[in-house]
Amino acid sequence: MRAALAFCLVMSVLAGSAGASERGPVTNLPLPRFVSLKANEGFARHGPGKTHRIDWVYKHRNQPLEITAEYGHWRRVRDQDGLGGWMHYSLLSGVRTVLISAEIADLRRQPATEADLVAQAEGGVVAKLGDCQPDWCRITAGGRKGWVLKTQLWGVTPDEIRN
Repeated sequence: MRAALAFCLVMSVLAGSAGASERGPVTNLPLPRFVSLKANEGFARHGPGKTHRIDWVYKHRNQPLEITAEYGHWRRVRDQDGLGGWMHYSLLSGVRTVLISAEIADLRRQPATEADLVAQAEGGVVAKLGDCQPDWCRITAGGRKGWVLKTQLWGVTPDEIRN
């Protein structure tokens, strides 16, 4: 009976995780939302609990992940490839990072395509997320700061504005 109740609760969390204006039942924070991996290693499990099998092992500290559901101390996350599972909340951080999704991304001094080039970042580089305007975000990676087109990043929504 208790297992059936837990299953029903998890299924209701899963079923309701598609809406962008939804709030998490545990944290009351928006779902979906982006976070980063706090630990050097994190297990993504098939379900919310240590008894569930491990589907993925993330090994890159600060990797951006998207939370799509909550259940107790567990958060369902997915990565840039759409893969993931349930992770214990203690492995996640609210510090925002992004992944360079373009083959090469230009970091510019100002948020404009004609602005001076500061550096270039290869696809797969993880960067700390700063301010975001409608089309550009400021990032920090490898000791360099610059503005990158939002379309070249994974870990930020297209309409997200950050100050």
